[in-house]
Amino acid sequence: LKQFDADYKTELLGERLLATPKHYAYLKISEGCNRTCAFCAIPLMRGGHLSKPIEEIVKEAEKLEQIGVKEIMLIAQELTYYGLDIYKKRMLPELLHRLADIKGLEWIRLHYAYPSKFPLEILDVMRERENICSYLDMPLQHATDRMLTAMKRQITRAEMEDLIYTVREKVPGLCLRTTLITGFPGDVEELKEFLAKHRFDRVGIFTYSHEEDTSAYKLEDTIPQEEKERRAQEIMEFQQEISYELNQEKIGKTF
Repeated sequence: LKQFDADYKTELLGERLLATPKHYAYLKISEGCNRTCAFCAIPLMRGGHLSKPIEEIVKEAEKLEQIGVKEIMLIAQELTYYGLDIYKKRMLPELLHRLADIKGLEWIRLHYAYPSKFPLEILDVMRERENICSYLDMPLQHATDRMLTAMKRQITRAEMEDLIYTVREKVPGLCLRTTLITGFPGDVEELKEFLAKHRFDRVGIFTYSHEEDTSAYKLEDTIPQEEKERRAQEIMEFQQEISYELNQEKIGKTF
């Protein structure tokens, strides 16, 4: 057999076809999750958290830049846990610095940052490096201590609110997106009050799904799907007004 002059394990690392337009790509930095949220079946399906080594992620990002990608969106089931398993400490700030050093990458965006034990050093890197977007997707899921406890989110509303204030103070002008769950069940009016208070730029709404083998499966799922969807629609319509008002404030400005 003819030996080709290539170390395929190294040379082909990060080779991939893009399913997105060529100017941006999603870059997964870890798989699985160690969290134990009551409603979530991801750890059952994907197993525990497993971080990709930094060198492997940087190599993949460099390959993406070489084929024309200008923006990478970092994704994981839980971004902020990155590195705890293989480096024994949270390494997302270090990873961000390494990715920001790649010439030609103009935007680096963070998705799915869990609020509990949030590593605030991420915000310092975001503020320091021009090509890291002032954007954070932080799934909060609910707004009342009763529901956060039932969901096993390991955080209180007061702690969440302190984090929201800190994030916005450390990175002025930050675009903050969150996701919420209706039908766990939860109080729609309390969620609307929370949205009115904190005025997120973007919000996504999921309806609660009764997943077998999750700890919440032992609770009786008494809310019909139609009612869950009605609540979700009510909250989304409420949020649309907030997003519209925030967008109106941008008229005449350049970003």
